[in-house]
This record gives sequence, structure tokens and C-alpha cells, in this order.
Amino acid sequence: MIENPLSPWHAVRVRSRHEKVVFAQLQARQHEVFLPLYAAKHKWADRWKTVSLPLFPGYLFCRVARPGRSSVLATPGVIDLVRSGSEPAPIAENEIDAIQKAVNSPLFTEPYAGLAKGQQVMMTEGPLKGVTGILMETRRDLRMVLSVQLLQRSIVIEIEREWIAPVEPERSLLNWLDSASDYPIA
Repeated sequence: MIENPLSPWHAVRVRSRHEKVVFAQLQARQHEVFLPLYAAKHKWADRWKTVSLPLFPGYLFCRVARPGRSSVLATPGVIDLVRSGSEPAPIAENEIDAIQKAVNSPLFTEPYAGLAKGQQVMMTEGPLKGVTGILMETRRDLRMVLSVQLLQRSIVIEIEREWIAPVEPERSLLNWLDSASDYPIA
């Protein structure tokens, strides 16, 4: 039962460290599923190894129409769909698209614990052209944060300084004073 591409994306909460198993089971049940992964180096006692880990530990994404919910919820390892109140909360299509572009790009991506207060920017060049996110700056490079608001989780991507532009130009105090002078003070 392949879901209609117009069915909304939902975040599926899964048992700890069961993301890949649940992903495979949902695919076998013909659901459209997205499990964003990143490469991380882990040290074993005798060697280093690169492993693929979920960008959003404990979650994966699935297109779910109302009739298909029971099939998803009956999958071993699934805890529940992320809900707002009693109803499963859909995730904005543009948030999933942005995460898919980031995962499929050659850029370094990793989980990010929380949002830093920063300016919202849009990628104007590069493999993520058109994607918006929050800008972070470290001493040596720039990074952009992409978020799934419903989960309150984020990932961080290293980007080039030339690839970004502000989403909204900052409104200077002088511009604000000019527009405020149009209105008489009572």
C-alpha cells in the first residue's frame, strides 16, 4: 500500500536504537518512509569505524493517510506518531524537503542539540539552493541549522559564506525612525 504523495508526512516515534529495523519493516509494508542518516566515527577497543546513525534519534518520517495509521502503529518497534493533542501532527513538506536535500548533498551533516539564536538565512547557491535555516557561526566556518519544528530537533550543516543571503533584510533603526515619523505622536 504505497501512500498517496499528497498524504502528509508524520514523525514516527520508535524504540531506542530501532530506527533502521522499523524503517525496513515500514518499507516492506509499502509505506513511503524517510530515515535521515549521517556518518559518524566511533572507536572500538582496537579500531575506529564509520557508522551510519539517525540524524533524529528515536524518530523516522513516514507519509501516513488516516486509513494507513493502524498499519504503521502495528509495526514492531513503533511507539506512536508524534501528536498535537490527540491527533497525529503533520510535518510541513518544506521541512522534509530541506532535510532530504541536506542528507543527499555532499555537505557535512550532524545532529544539533538545539537552536541557537541567529538570523534566518536562505541558501542562494550550492547543493541546498532554496533551503532556509538558522545561521550559526563558529570560529573557522559557517553552519546552517535545519529544524523539524514539531520534534524540536535540528541538524547542522557546514556551508560556504558565499552561499547564503538573509531571508529578510535587517531593519535598521534609521529605517524604523523614518517610517515612524510618518505617524503623528498623539
